[in-house]
Amino acid sequence: MQMVDFMNINTIPEIIEDIKAGKMVIIMDDEDRENEGDLIMAATLAKPDDINFMITHARGLVCLTLTSERCKKIKTTSHVQRQPSTL
Repeated sequence: MQMVDFMNINTIPEIIEDIKAGKMVIIMDDEDRENEGDLIMAATLAKPDDINFMITHARGLVCLTLTSERCKKIKTTSHVQRQPSTL
């Protein structure tokens, strides 16, 4: 994966298209909230190099959104039961 030396602020439609194309994007929240960014990409398009990049460079948790049906099928429970923050 190639690192870039600049960052563009994209529109929501551009970000959606990038995710559909298998690109990793950074979603940043407000300075008054956590003031951080999250790496996001479509899980179905993620490759081992993408996950390695997240683990090596972002150094946070790698999270995955699953439906309750999928969780039941793989016999797991939700890590977060309720989102405490208000948006």
